Amino acid sequence: MADFHQTGVIATLHRLVPGGLERLERELATYAKQRPIALVLPALYSEFEGPAMPRIIEELRQVPYLRQIIVTMSQATPEQYARARQMMAGLPQEVTFIWNDGPRLRRLYEKLQENGLPVGADGKGRSCWMAYGYVLASGKSDVIALHDCDILTYTREMLARLCYPVANPNIDFEFCKGYYARVTDRLHGRVTRLFVTPLIRSLRKILGSLPFLEFLDSFRYPLAGEFAMMADLARINRIPGDWGLEVGVLAEIYRNRAVRRICQVELCETYEHKHQALSPEDPTRGLMKMAVDIAKTLFRTLSAEGVVFASETFCTLRSTYIRAAEDMISRYHADALINGLFFDRHEEEVTVEAFARALHLAAEAFMEDPLGVPLIPSWNRVTAALPDFFGELVEVVREDNT
Repeated sequence: MADFHQTGVIATLHRLVPGGLERLERELATYAKQRPIALVLPALYSEFEGPAMPRIIEELRQVPYLRQIIVTMSQATPEQYARARQMMAGLPQEVTFIWNDGPRLRRLYEKLQENGLPVGADGKGRSCWMAYGYVLASGKSDVIALHDCDILTYTREMLARLCYPVANPNIDFEFCKGYYARVTDRLHGRVTRLFVTPLIRSLRKILGSLPFLEFLDSFRYPLAGEFAMMADLARINRIPGDWGLEVGVLAEIYRNRAVRRICQVELCETYEHKHQALSPEDPTRGLMKMAVDIAKTLFRTLSAEGVVFASETFCTLRSTYIRAAEDMISRYHADALINGLFFDRHEEEVTVEAFARALHLAAEAFMEDPLGVPLIPSWNRVTAALPDFFGELVEVVREDNT
């Protein structure tokens, strides 16, 4: 049983009692009549060949309250795209595929670029952004939920708990972030445990009690890929196209909505998905790239909030971060011991050393180019520049699905 302690500035909705799925789905089916719900699934074709996606499909087959399922697919040939569609045929919901590699979508991406609306390279950020645009263009759903397609422990209870805080008009949150424990026979979630949390707390120590940092530190799993939001937020939010996506989304939510309308919800007892390699010698791959992108997004967001960074600041930050991360290792070691979990303290120390290098690389990149790659523009900006774009998007997706 989870604790019920409320920490930070956002509401935390715990999983105090296991079960209750039938009640949640029954209530969601009622709420969805007022607030129809769309589920966005960002997917690579390789995930359809893995063990997670078939399980997800079977669980979704039993979900009674979804109005739409939008699979926004990348890295798929025409044959693979057709096979993926076949795997999801027969679901009771309206299932729509967005084929980001298809020639029709590519022409739309080129049109955006030609009109001064850069949306970055192919990746999860751009893929999700285009799915949000389709939900808005179709006009069928008021709530957007999103989760990844590599969740090995997926159950439909996770989806119900994710959607409930936003779909329920009696509590009326506008954004809900999922969280969970990343535990098997050991502790996982290295980027959150050993990089993001000690980095945020180091920044708070150096810069003082900035509201945005307090907001970020309130999330138990800020890098979770699962969230739900009112669809109107997709009109105004801008997002990064790289691994800074999750932090960037939280930054936009903080900028555009009152904190009291934001919550986090515990989705499940434990969560397992594919694990990225650390790649300590290659900052363009694995967890190293993730850490670099996250830090750059954080620095650029703080700069936009008025924080002035100097080279001396980053020197102090690196030292403070290493000390904070080492202290966290001691805590996690004790946590693992009392729970009988495997814990490789040397590997944890090596990971922190790698993340310290990633922090240094991110600081250098920020100092060279404080603005960096532009965020993907909001859909309000796109429709202001190209009033007919939503109609074109709906038509392209319709053609790709027939």
